[in-house]
Amino acid sequence: QVQLAESGGGLVQAGGSLRLSCVASGGTFSISNMAWFRQAPGKEREFVAATRWRDSSTNVADAVKGRFTISRDNAKRTVSLQMNDLKPEDTAVYYCAAAPPGGAIVRTTADSYPTWGQGTQVTVSS
Repeated sequence: QVQLAESGGGLVQAGGSLRLSCVASGGTFSISNMAWFRQAPGKEREFVAATRWRDSSTNVADAVKGRFTISRDNAKRTVSLQMNDLKPEDTAVYYCAAAPPGGAIVRTTADSYPTWGQGTQVTVSS
Protein backbone atom coordinates (compact mmCIF):
# COMPACT_ATOMS: atom_id res chain seq x y z
CA GLN A 1 0.00 0.00 0.00
CA VAL A 2 1.19 3.50 -0.82
CA GLN A 3 1.84 5.81 2.13
CA LEU A 4 2.00 9.61 1.97
CA ALA A 5 3.93 11.91 4.29
CA GLU A 6 3.62 15.70 4.28
CA SER A 7 6.15 18.15 5.66
CA GLY A 8 6.98 21.85 5.55
CA GLY A 9 4.12 23.39 7.49
CA GLY A 10 4.63 26.03 10.13
CA LEU A 11 3.85 29.54 11.34
CA VAL A 12 4.46 32.45 9.00
CA GLN A 13 3.42 36.10 8.82
CA ALA A 14 1.09 37.34 6.10
CA GLY A 15 2.99 37.89 2.87
CA GLY A 16 5.50 35.16 3.64
CA SER A 17 6.17 31.86 1.90
CA LEU A 18 6.25 28.17 2.70
CA ARG A 19 7.01 25.08 0.66
CA LEU A 20 5.16 21.86 1.43
CA SER A 21 6.39 18.45 0.33
CA CYS A 22 4.61 15.11 0.02
CA VAL A 23 6.60 11.90 -0.35
CA ALA A 24 5.00 8.66 -1.51
CA SER A 25 6.53 5.42 -0.26
CA GLY A 26 5.70 1.75 -0.59
CA GLY A 27 3.25 0.30 -3.06
CA THR A 28 3.96 0.60 -6.77
CA PHE A 29 4.81 3.42 -9.15
CA SER A 30 1.34 3.35 -10.68
CA ILE A 31 0.14 6.53 -8.93
CA SER A 32 -0.38 9.24 -11.53
CA ASN A 33 -2.73 11.69 -9.79
CA MET A 34 -1.63 13.68 -6.75
CA ALA A 35 -3.19 16.69 -5.12
CA TRP A 36 -3.25 19.07 -2.19
CA PHE A 37 -6.38 19.79 -0.17
CA ARG A 38 -6.84 21.91 2.94
CA GLN A 39 -9.29 22.10 5.81
CA ALA A 40 -9.74 25.04 8.16
CA PRO A 41 -11.52 24.71 11.54
CA GLY A 42 -15.27 24.51 11.09
CA LYS A 43 -15.03 24.35 7.30
CA GLU A 44 -15.25 21.68 4.63
CA ARG A 45 -12.15 20.20 3.08
CA GLU A 46 -11.38 22.12 -0.10
CA PHE A 47 -9.32 21.52 -3.20
CA VAL A 48 -6.06 23.47 -3.56
CA ALA A 49 -4.04 22.05 -6.46
CA ALA A 50 -3.46 18.81 -8.36
CA THR A 51 -1.26 17.30 -11.04
CA ARG A 52 -1.52 14.30 -13.35
CA TRP A 53 1.68 12.52 -14.39
CA ARG A 54 0.48 11.11 -17.70
CA ASP A 55 0.09 14.42 -19.52
CA SER A 56 1.74 16.81 -17.00
CA SER A 57 -1.54 18.66 -16.62
CA THR A 58 -2.30 20.70 -13.49
CA ASN A 59 -5.28 22.34 -11.86
CA VAL A 60 -5.07 25.13 -9.28
CA ALA A 61 -7.98 26.49 -7.27
CA ASP A 62 -9.05 30.06 -8.01
CA ALA A 63 -8.50 31.05 -4.38
CA VAL A 64 -4.76 30.38 -4.64
CA LYS A 65 -4.11 30.85 -8.36
CA GLY A 66 -1.12 33.09 -8.97
CA ARG A 67 0.22 32.48 -5.46
CA PHE A 68 0.55 28.68 -5.18
CA THR A 69 2.42 26.39 -7.57
CA ILE A 70 2.34 22.59 -7.63
CA SER A 71 5.35 20.65 -8.87
CA ARG A 72 6.67 17.10 -8.83
CA ASP A 73 9.81 14.99 -8.85
CA ASN A 74 8.98 11.71 -10.58
CA ALA A 75 12.13 9.89 -9.48
CA LYS A 76 11.57 10.78 -5.81
CA ARG A 77 7.79 10.24 -6.01
CA THR A 78 7.41 13.66 -4.44
CA VAL A 79 4.91 16.45 -4.99
CA SER A 80 5.52 19.95 -3.66
CA LEU A 81 3.36 23.00 -3.10
CA GLN A 82 5.13 26.35 -3.20
CA MET A 83 2.99 28.90 -1.35
CA ASN A 84 3.79 32.58 -1.81
CA ASP A 85 2.09 35.74 -0.55
CA LEU A 86 0.34 33.79 2.18
CA LYS A 87 -2.80 35.24 3.71
CA PRO A 88 -4.53 34.57 7.05
CA GLU A 89 -7.34 32.82 5.18
CA ASP A 90 -4.79 30.24 4.00
CA THR A 91 -4.53 28.95 7.56
CA ALA A 92 -5.53 25.28 7.55
CA VAL A 93 -4.31 21.73 7.78
CA TYR A 94 -2.93 20.82 4.36
CA TYR A 95 -3.33 17.25 3.14
CA CYS A 96 -1.60 15.39 0.36
CA ALA A 97 -3.71 12.92 -1.63
CA ALA A 98 -3.04 10.34 -4.33
CA ALA A 99 -5.06 8.28 -6.80
CA PRO A 100 -4.29 5.59 -9.39
CA PRO A 101 -3.99 6.38 -13.11
CA GLY A 102 -7.09 7.13 -15.09
CA GLY A 103 -9.56 9.83 -15.95
CA ALA A 104 -9.69 12.35 -18.76
CA ILE A 105 -9.10 15.40 -16.58
CA VAL A 106 -7.25 16.31 -13.40
CA ARG A 107 -9.26 15.21 -10.38
CA THR A 108 -10.40 17.98 -8.03
CA THR A 109 -12.84 16.26 -5.66
CA ALA A 110 -11.78 14.71 -2.36
CA ASP A 111 -13.78 11.52 -2.90
CA SER A 112 -11.79 10.77 -6.06
CA TYR A 113 -8.60 10.31 -4.03
CA PRO A 114 -8.39 7.06 -2.03
CA THR A 115 -5.02 7.65 -0.35
CA TRP A 116 -4.27 10.49 2.08
CA GLY A 117 -1.46 11.75 4.24
CA GLN A 118 -1.85 12.82 7.86
CA GLY A 119 -1.67 16.54 7.14
CA THR A 120 0.61 19.42 8.05
CA GLN A 121 -0.50 22.61 9.81
CA VAL A 122 -0.05 25.96 8.10
CA THR A 123 -0.76 29.04 10.20
CA VAL A 124 -0.58 32.55 8.74
CA SER A 125 -0.65 35.45 11.20
CA SER A 126 -1.85 38.98 10.46
